[in-house]
Amino acid sequence: MNISGLLTGLLLLLFASNAFAVDSYRFLHVTIDTPWIIFIFLLCIVMFPFILSAVLHWHFAGKKRDSDVKDETAD
Repeated sequence: MNISGLLTGLLLLLFASNAFAVDSYRFLHVTIDTPWIIFIFLLCIVMFPFILSAVLHWHFAGKKRDSDVKDETAD
């Protein structure tokens, strides 16, 4: 690491303000709606694979494989 990079890092660290922290309480407003938002978010994450598999199963259930089609045309 060169001196200019070290000096730049020290200056940035020196002038860093706590107001710019990501974990500041102004970004973490907890309201009465927060548990519902978490519940709906997790519900979507959990249910999406089941819904996707049901849709894909329904979509491909009526289609025949290529080998089945070739067998029927050979008869």
